[in-house]
Amino acid sequence: MKSVDEIIKDLKNKIYHPVYFLSGEEPYYIDQISDYIEEHLLSPEEKEFNQSVLYGKECDIPTIISDCKRFPMMSDYQVVIVKEAQEIKNIETLDAYVENPMTSTILVICYKYNKVDKRKTFAKLLEKKAVFYESPRIYDNQVPAWITNYLKTKGFTINQKAAFLMAEFLGTDLSKIVNEVGKIIINTTPGIEISPELVEQNIGISKDYNVFELQKALGTKNIFKSNQIIKYFAENEKENPIVKVIPILYTFFIKIFMYQHVADKSANNIASVLTVNRMFVDDYATAARNYNPSKLQQVFKILSEYDLRSKGINNSSAGDGDLMKEMIYKILH
Repeated sequence: MKSVDEIIKDLKNKIYHPVYFLSGEEPYYIDQISDYIEEHLLSPEEKEFNQSVLYGKECDIPTIISDCKRFPMMSDYQVVIVKEAQEIKNIETLDAYVENPMTSTILVICYKYNKVDKRKTFAKLLEKKAVFYESPRIYDNQVPAWITNYLKTKGFTINQKAAFLMAEFLGTDLSKIVNEVGKIIINTTPGIEISPELVEQNIGISKDYNVFELQKALGTKNIFKSNQIIKYFAENEKENPIVKVIPILYTFFIKIFMYQHVADKSANNIASVLTVNRMFVDDYATAARNYNPSKLQQVFKILSEYDLRSKGINNSSAGDGDLMKEMIYKILH
């Protein structure tokens, strides 16, 4: 299977294929390929008669095949792009067309958030007859390195704390990350290392008051710092909603629990088991000393309780800010 860079390189060199089947759990790379095809393969004049965009919820396989079997007008190719193809029922019935496609048609199937079962005949056919790309899911612990590498391609560097700060705040949505990183790039001279201060100035993430710093404060049982951060969250609920804070804290405490039950506590092994950067291993070691197994069980019950209360269960009036203050108090005491 070719990489995104290899596929786009071929497209730039005008090496085209009749069928592109773009699938997988990470939509960013699917969009990269399909957007390039949509924007660059045909001239503006050619697009008017020879480019069509269909949507999975609004079309079926016979419609797609019918569009594909038209001949281009005043162009060597026509382009048919099917977005949201995961919504199409019986996608495998496209097999007859994949087996014998129109060479003058470039069909692009965007099958997002899903995978084709590679054990089935249809997947084997795609691997043989089409450009079959499967976009890999990116995990939380991979995001800082992804941000670092992406910025490197743009001529920028970023320090580790800034990369982790962005990763904690933005999650694994690569399209969102690229959009936010763009705000920094526009306002930063290439060659300058991107710092937490630059992230704060351009994206609006506080370098001192964020979930990443809250985890660290809770791990060290720094009551003053924890209360400072949660007070900031309460005053800025829109940027720091409890529904976002609780899952991150739950993951943090689960990793503390895992740390306590790993026999080999070498830094490399802990980093691997917890899927965290090696630089944070000491933080988990400290937290594991501060939260014994009995206290961790209490913490999980507290997080579960406040998750329900944030959704209106057993909660008649308390807002997110008050709930977060109560929750953090109970975790620390």
